[in-house]
Amino acid sequence: MGKCIDEINCGMFGSAVFSDAVMQERLPKPVYKKLKKTIKEGLPLDPDIAEVVACVMKDWAVEMGATHFTHWFQPLTGVTAEKHDSFLSPTGDGKAIMEFSGKELIKGEPDASSFPSGGLRATFEARGYTAWDCTSPAFVKDKTLYIPTAFCSYTGEALDLKTPLLRSMEALSKQALRILRLFGDTTTKRVVTTLGPEQEYFLVDKEKFMQRKDLIYTGRTLFGAKPPKGQELEDHYFGIIKEKISRFMHDLDAELWKLGVSAKTKHNEVAPAQHELAPVFATTNIATDHNQLTMEIMKKVADRHGLACLLHEKPFAGVNGSGKHNNWSISTDDGRNLLDPGTTPSENAQFLIFLVAVIKAVDDYADLLRFSVATAGNDHRLGANEAPPAIMSIFLGDELTNVIEEIETGVVKNNGTSRTLEIGVSTLPVLPKDNTDRNRTSPFAFTGNKFEFRSVGSSQSIATPNFIINTIVAETLSQIADRLEKAQDFKAEVNAVVKEIIKNHKRIIFNGNNYSEEWVAEAERRGLPNLKTTVDAIPVLLAEKNIKVLEKHGVLNRAEVLSRYEICLENYVKTIRIEALTMIEMASRQILPASLAYVGKVADTVASLKAAGADSSFAKEELDELVSLTSGLKAAIDKLSAKLEEVDAHEGDSLEHARAYKDVIIPLMNELRAFADKLETMVDASLWPIPTYGDLLFSVI
Repeated sequence: MGKCIDEINCGMFGSAVFSDAVMQERLPKPVYKKLKKTIKEGLPLDPDIAEVVACVMKDWAVEMGATHFTHWFQPLTGVTAEKHDSFLSPTGDGKAIMEFSGKELIKGEPDASSFPSGGLRATFEARGYTAWDCTSPAFVKDKTLYIPTAFCSYTGEALDLKTPLLRSMEALSKQALRILRLFGDTTTKRVVTTLGPEQEYFLVDKEKFMQRKDLIYTGRTLFGAKPPKGQELEDHYFGIIKEKISRFMHDLDAELWKLGVSAKTKHNEVAPAQHELAPVFATTNIATDHNQLTMEIMKKVADRHGLACLLHEKPFAGVNGSGKHNNWSISTDDGRNLLDPGTTPSENAQFLIFLVAVIKAVDDYADLLRFSVATAGNDHRLGANEAPPAIMSIFLGDELTNVIEEIETGVVKNNGTSRTLEIGVSTLPVLPKDNTDRNRTSPFAFTGNKFEFRSVGSSQSIATPNFIINTIVAETLSQIADRLEKAQDFKAEVNAVVKEIIKNHKRIIFNGNNYSEEWVAEAERRGLPNLKTTVDAIPVLLAEKNIKVLEKHGVLNRAEVLSRYEICLENYVKTIRIEALTMIEMASRQILPASLAYVGKVADTVASLKAAGADSSFAKEELDELVSLTSGLKAAIDKLSAKLEEVDAHEGDSLEHARAYKDVIIPLMNELRAFADKLETMVDASLWPIPTYGDLLFSVI
């Protein structure tokens, strides 16, 4: 039992990771115990052990072939960053030795001048610090020792995504422990959030990818007529994996396994050329690091196989886009899942406290949760009948919904009798672990012992959505703990808290079809926010209640919140501007010349038919439409170019600048695309200058 079928693959798992097993084998026992205690209990790192750990880590990395080390961090660009230094240290006699100190392990000083800061520091203030995150294991990749780190400014503000994530995990642990102590748990020392992010992606032929400037510059197709076949037959979903794709997936698994990324599931997704990878759960911090690695390795392995990996939320219009299903749960340090309903009524009571805490958090901070997935790319996906809407709601499933309704009303539905339904006694039914179906239209669905946040975009870092979830749940747990700690009658107060939260926040629960127009109207009646675009969602970050909750739990201070507001708006504008400029270039230098060339050919045909005395009316009709579309294309190019200059000339207010791009530039981009896509269906295929959707989606065989 448990014997590996493929001993090589099983042996390679984590082989490039400075894992717990490696540390236990190589570190002196006292040092290992101190480091393990820091990792497990979240205690401050003892500086005295850093020198020993650094020496052992360096020796291990050199044995693995490493010549350099880097502090690997996650700035506010959404991707990772690294600066490589060699272990080489000259001895003064013409020779050198390999050295790595505890100081170099704990702290680095990369130039921070060109990273987004949102006004936290001036450009000339270049100093930034990276600090070792010992809770996420170091690893060797490309002959370099990678040390996961947090990144902060000279004055201590977080300039990265990892720092607020780590802070939020601490905040949630602190508040969850208060609840556990009230239920008699005296042994748990730490509560962690765990995560299993499913990653969707597209694979296309690399040669064809390189012929599309839009894919190169923006990650998505800005032009493209609908092909004769898309996903209508639903034959790609879970279909047979093509040999070339299978070879890619096999190599991807091998690369990820070496780095300790537990890639578990792989399959074809809904759209042609779309696929998915799902890992085994890990603590949220490690899962976030692993997801960044996964996206990076996907692109590298794809390139080796003559493929291009597309991680954009909507690479192709007319077929499903890609998300990153964020499966989130809460566990104790000994592995007990606090969102598991349990098998006894007393366990149910504790479970229900954590459940209603999540329900209240999502309702109270639905706007902040929506902000956490707001990107220009995700705007193409959310609410498009392929992904959850921009309206935040929770799916619980019929059985669990019935239970909370019975708690609220006191009416037990199985016999219709009315009585007080107490929590923590036998009147509450035992809940099976898998008590819900999966609602694939819900943005925040309970699926047995976890919540699946389906709104996260495929290209974005999962750090932001998860530090938001952690923080808002920490806040509601804090409010509940405040009440329960003062209670004279604990059981009665538990009953009252659960019943009150259900009554006040049941509006956020919806088990139906989130894609329907009826739900949009119903959500409005319930008073739920519907922040349809990124520009609508970003301003909610500055709502006083949202700043206060982030400040209260030490996740972001006011200055850090304001910086992220500015960075998000700036990223939105830059993204759309790059797309608009790319459209102008492609339309002007590729599509317009091809259309004019074809207009000339058709005009010659019309003239030839007339000269021969043949009927030229059908060709003349074709020519007239081509001329009209080509003229419209040129006018749309000119209009978009002019408006870009006009909008950018008044960029003082960042929010108004972003709104101008949303309300003025994007409609003009859509207008330009409409002309180009229609021309694609008419121009001679031999003249069309870029690979079509059919070429891209069905070229890998």
